[in-house]
Amino acid sequence: MAKCRRCGATLFDRKVNSINRTLAISLTGLMMLYPAIQFPLFGVNAVGKFNQASLLDCIRILIADDFYLVAMSVFVFTIAVPVIRLLAAFYIVYSIKINKIRPFLMQFFRSYHQLDNWTMLQVFLLGIVVSIYKLLQSAELDFGIGLVAFVALLICTTLVSVTLDQHHIWEKLEQHFADKKR
Repeated sequence: MAKCRRCGATLFDRKVNSINRTLAISLTGLMMLYPAIQFPLFGVNAVGKFNQASLLDCIRILIADDFYLVAMSVFVFTIAVPVIRLLAAFYIVYSIKINKIRPFLMQFFRSYHQLDNWTMLQVFLLGIVVSIYKLLQSAELDFGIGLVAFVALLICTTLVSVTLDQHHIWEKLEQHFADKKR
Protein backbone atom coordinates (compact mmCIF):
# COMPACT_ATOMS: atom_id res chain seq x y z
CA MET A 1 0.00 0.00 0.00
CA ALA A 2 1.29 3.45 -0.90
CA LYS A 3 -0.01 6.55 0.88
CA CYS A 4 0.46 10.23 0.17
CA ARG A 5 2.79 11.82 2.73
CA ARG A 6 0.90 15.06 2.62
CA CYS A 7 -2.79 14.07 2.91
CA GLY A 8 -2.63 10.37 3.81
CA ALA A 9 -4.77 9.28 0.84
CA THR A 10 -4.19 5.81 -0.54
CA LEU A 11 -2.34 6.04 -3.85
CA PHE A 12 -1.87 2.36 -4.51
CA ASP A 13 -3.23 -0.74 -2.85
CA ARG A 14 -2.66 -4.44 -3.46
CA LYS A 15 -5.43 -6.45 -5.00
CA VAL A 16 -6.65 -9.12 -2.61
CA ASN A 17 -5.72 -12.69 -3.59
CA SER A 18 -5.01 -11.63 -7.18
CA ILE A 19 -3.14 -14.79 -8.22
CA ASN A 20 -5.92 -17.19 -7.21
CA ARG A 21 -8.70 -14.95 -8.49
CA THR A 22 -7.03 -14.44 -11.86
CA LEU A 23 -6.32 -18.15 -12.10
CA ALA A 24 -9.97 -19.04 -11.43
CA ILE A 25 -11.41 -16.39 -13.74
CA SER A 26 -9.05 -17.17 -16.62
CA LEU A 27 -9.87 -20.89 -16.29
CA THR A 28 -13.59 -20.07 -16.29
CA GLY A 29 -13.13 -17.92 -19.38
CA LEU A 30 -11.29 -20.74 -21.13
CA MET A 31 -14.17 -23.08 -20.30
CA MET A 32 -16.65 -20.56 -21.78
CA LEU A 33 -14.79 -20.43 -25.09
CA TYR A 34 -16.18 -23.61 -26.62
CA PRO A 35 -19.88 -22.89 -26.01
CA ALA A 36 -19.41 -19.22 -26.93
CA ILE A 37 -17.88 -20.17 -30.28
CA GLN A 38 -19.77 -23.35 -31.18
CA PHE A 39 -23.34 -22.89 -29.90
CA PRO A 40 -25.91 -20.59 -31.54
CA LEU A 41 -25.94 -17.00 -30.33
CA PHE A 42 -29.60 -16.56 -31.18
CA GLY A 43 -32.17 -17.83 -33.64
CA VAL A 44 -34.47 -15.83 -35.87
CA ASN A 45 -37.98 -16.97 -36.75
CA ALA A 46 -39.43 -14.86 -39.58
CA VAL A 47 -41.94 -15.64 -42.32
CA GLY A 48 -42.24 -19.21 -41.10
CA LYS A 49 -38.52 -19.94 -41.37
CA PHE A 50 -36.12 -20.42 -38.47
CA ASN A 51 -32.39 -19.79 -38.71
CA GLN A 52 -29.68 -19.71 -36.06
CA ALA A 53 -25.93 -19.28 -36.17
CA SER A 54 -22.92 -19.61 -33.91
CA LEU A 55 -19.91 -17.33 -33.92
CA LEU A 56 -18.05 -19.76 -36.18
CA ASP A 57 -21.08 -19.95 -38.49
CA CYS A 58 -20.96 -16.15 -38.76
CA ILE A 59 -17.32 -16.30 -39.80
CA ARG A 60 -18.05 -19.08 -42.33
CA ILE A 61 -20.92 -17.05 -43.82
CA LEU A 62 -18.68 -13.99 -44.13
CA ILE A 63 -16.06 -16.09 -45.94
CA ALA A 64 -18.70 -17.64 -48.23
CA ASP A 65 -19.92 -14.13 -49.12
CA ASP A 66 -16.33 -13.03 -49.93
CA PHE A 67 -15.98 -10.73 -46.92
CA TYR A 68 -12.53 -12.10 -46.11
CA LEU A 69 -11.19 -9.05 -44.27
CA VAL A 70 -14.30 -8.79 -42.10
CA ALA A 71 -14.22 -12.55 -41.39
CA MET A 72 -10.55 -12.36 -40.45
CA SER A 73 -11.19 -9.35 -38.22
CA VAL A 74 -14.09 -11.07 -36.44
CA PHE A 75 -11.93 -14.17 -35.92
CA VAL A 76 -8.90 -12.26 -34.65
CA PHE A 77 -10.71 -9.85 -32.35
CA THR A 78 -13.44 -12.12 -30.98
CA ILE A 79 -11.71 -15.49 -30.86
CA ALA A 80 -7.92 -15.42 -31.28
CA VAL A 81 -6.98 -12.45 -29.07
CA PRO A 82 -9.31 -13.40 -26.17
CA VAL A 83 -8.05 -17.01 -26.30
CA ILE A 84 -4.40 -15.91 -26.30
CA ARG A 85 -5.09 -13.39 -23.54
CA LEU A 86 -6.86 -15.89 -21.29
CA LEU A 87 -4.22 -18.56 -21.90
CA ALA A 88 -1.44 -16.06 -21.23
CA ALA A 89 -3.04 -14.82 -18.00
CA PHE A 90 -3.59 -18.40 -16.88
CA TYR A 91 0.00 -19.39 -17.69
CA ILE A 92 1.52 -16.34 -15.98
CA VAL A 93 -0.40 -16.64 -12.71
CA TYR A 94 -0.13 -20.45 -12.67
CA SER A 95 3.66 -20.22 -13.11
CA ILE A 96 3.88 -17.78 -10.23
CA LYS A 97 1.51 -19.82 -8.05
CA ILE A 98 3.54 -23.03 -8.40
CA ASN A 99 6.82 -21.05 -8.40
CA LYS A 100 7.98 -22.38 -11.79
CA ILE A 101 9.15 -19.11 -13.29
CA ARG A 102 10.99 -19.50 -16.58
CA PRO A 103 13.45 -16.93 -17.96
CA PHE A 104 11.13 -15.87 -20.81
CA LEU A 105 8.18 -15.15 -18.49
CA MET A 106 9.19 -11.51 -17.98
CA GLN A 107 9.16 -10.84 -21.74
CA PHE A 108 5.98 -12.88 -22.05
CA PHE A 109 4.30 -10.67 -19.44
CA ARG A 110 5.41 -7.54 -21.32
CA SER A 111 3.80 -8.96 -24.46
CA TYR A 112 0.64 -9.77 -22.54
CA HIS A 113 0.07 -6.05 -21.89
CA GLN A 114 -0.01 -5.37 -25.62
CA LEU A 115 -3.10 -7.60 -25.97
CA ASP A 116 -5.20 -5.40 -23.69
CA ASN A 117 -5.79 -2.98 -26.55
CA TRP A 118 -6.80 -5.67 -29.04
CA THR A 119 -9.71 -7.43 -27.35
CA MET A 120 -12.91 -6.39 -29.09
CA LEU A 121 -15.55 -8.65 -27.53
CA GLN A 122 -17.47 -5.60 -26.31
CA VAL A 123 -17.74 -4.23 -29.85
CA PHE A 124 -19.03 -7.55 -31.17
CA LEU A 125 -21.55 -7.78 -28.31
CA LEU A 126 -22.72 -4.24 -29.09
CA GLY A 127 -23.28 -5.35 -32.69
CA ILE A 128 -25.32 -8.29 -31.44
CA VAL A 129 -27.43 -6.05 -29.19
CA VAL A 130 -28.13 -3.64 -32.07
CA SER A 131 -29.05 -6.57 -34.32
CA ILE A 132 -31.39 -7.97 -31.67
CA TYR A 133 -33.04 -4.57 -31.26
CA LYS A 134 -33.60 -4.23 -35.02
CA LEU A 135 -34.82 -7.82 -35.43
CA LEU A 136 -37.29 -7.68 -32.54
CA GLN A 137 -39.57 -5.45 -34.63
CA SER A 138 -39.89 -7.89 -37.52
CA ALA A 139 -39.08 -11.39 -36.22
CA GLU A 140 -39.29 -13.72 -33.26
CA LEU A 141 -35.97 -14.30 -31.54
CA ASP A 142 -34.73 -17.32 -29.62
CA PHE A 143 -31.67 -16.62 -27.50
CA GLY A 144 -29.13 -19.43 -27.52
CA ILE A 145 -26.67 -20.81 -25.01
CA GLY A 146 -23.91 -19.37 -27.19
CA LEU A 147 -25.01 -15.84 -26.35
CA VAL A 148 -25.01 -16.59 -22.62
CA ALA A 149 -21.54 -18.17 -22.90
CA PHE A 150 -20.33 -15.22 -25.01
CA VAL A 151 -21.49 -12.72 -22.36
CA ALA A 152 -19.81 -14.87 -19.67
CA LEU A 153 -16.62 -14.90 -21.77
CA LEU A 154 -16.78 -11.11 -22.06
CA ILE A 155 -17.21 -10.81 -18.29
CA CYS A 156 -14.28 -13.19 -17.67
CA THR A 157 -11.92 -11.29 -19.99
CA THR A 158 -12.87 -8.05 -18.29
CA LEU A 159 -12.45 -9.51 -14.81
CA VAL A 160 -9.01 -10.90 -15.69
CA SER A 161 -7.92 -7.34 -16.41
CA VAL A 162 -9.42 -6.19 -13.11
CA THR A 163 -8.09 -8.98 -10.86
CA LEU A 164 -4.57 -9.29 -12.28
CA ASP A 165 -2.28 -7.27 -10.02
CA GLN A 166 0.44 -6.21 -12.44
CA HIS A 167 2.62 -4.68 -9.74
CA HIS A 168 2.54 -7.91 -7.74
CA ILE A 169 3.46 -9.95 -10.83
CA TRP A 170 6.38 -7.63 -11.66
CA GLU A 171 7.63 -7.81 -8.08
CA LYS A 172 7.46 -11.62 -8.09
CA LEU A 173 9.30 -11.83 -11.42
CA GLU A 174 11.97 -9.32 -10.43
CA GLN A 175 12.44 -10.97 -7.04
CA HIS A 176 12.79 -14.40 -8.64
CA PHE A 177 15.43 -13.23 -11.11
CA ALA A 178 17.27 -11.19 -8.44
CA ASP A 179 17.44 -14.31 -6.24
CA LYS A 180 18.77 -16.34 -9.18
CA LYS A 181 21.62 -13.86 -9.75
CA ARG A 182 22.83 -14.22 -6.16
